[in-house]
Amino acid sequence: MSSKLNRIIQMDMLIRAGVYPGVTDFKERFEISERTVHDDIEYFRSTLRAPLKYSRSRRGYYYSDPTWVLPAVMATEGELLAFFLSAELVRRYLGTAFEEPLRNAIEKLAANLPQRKQIDLSDLTRHYTFQPGATVSADPLLLTALSEAIVERWRVAITYYTASRGERNERVIEPYHLYNVRGDWQVIAFDHLRNQFRNFAVSNIEQWEVRRDERFARDADFSPDDYLAQGFLAEHGGPPREIVIRFDEYQARYILRRTWHSTQSIEQHADGGVTLRFHTGALDEVRRWVLKYGPHAIVLAPPDLRAAVIADLRAALAAYESDESPESLPDAC
Repeated sequence: MSSKLNRIIQMDMLIRAGVYPGVTDFKERFEISERTVHDDIEYFRSTLRAPLKYSRSRRGYYYSDPTWVLPAVMATEGELLAFFLSAELVRRYLGTAFEEPLRNAIEKLAANLPQRKQIDLSDLTRHYTFQPGATVSADPLLLTALSEAIVERWRVAITYYTASRGERNERVIEPYHLYNVRGDWQVIAFDHLRNQFRNFAVSNIEQWEVRRDERFARDADFSPDDYLAQGFLAEHGGPPREIVIRFDEYQARYILRRTWHSTQSIEQHADGGVTLRFHTGALDEVRRWVLKYGPHAIVLAPPDLRAAVIADLRAALAAYESDESPESLPDAC
């Protein structure tokens, strides 16, 4: 895929993360030949003077001096643009149908910006940040492995942590689709443990093994768009139901500027407020989402969702009323 600049920066990030990436990891992640990987490793050692060592026990590379940083290198503006765009591309579109055409577009843009300039690679992460919010990091090698398994139709054995129950299970999944919600990666897969399609938080996959000798037959009737349309944000939920939420004028300005669901419709009112309607079975996720708007949002339907939100608000009020006053609490450290 990538330009040499992009590869060097991402290889450095993987090495610095302490995951001991090897030649195979680099080949699969960047879709390059083994010879190109060895050329890049030699570039690290001879040109960049990196203290790059190979661990036989861990079967991967590491820095013998962790304080070493990437030096300044010469790069075209196009290569620099390609790095930033590909960083965002990987965050948003890895494993989707948009990945290949967007990568091609990036390469064309880079080719038309020939002016060269010196950049300090170690400064890049200090000057530019993609901040998606309070997210949990996903292992880039795992994302690459899942993306490849989706294309090649390989089963993946995983150890999965279910945060809501505090449980770990051994599962075998057939991955179909990767998507990103609020900065967190999710994979839609057929789960052999539950015998149904489910979505898994990639950050909760603690161990994995791609079973390259076990191919699965893809369900021709499965549609990622249809699956996601039944859910809301990170939750899939049950059968779709109509959700109706009234937002006041204060919150309406924010609601109107975003698409919250593929089935949504918005009705504007004379007082400046709006009513948002959409269909989903992920009522728990909708409940948590509505609660963050406090008095600016009122659930009108369905009745059980409205009752659940009211119960949560009453419980929160009771907790505040029974708590000690701020004056009686010890000073914060």
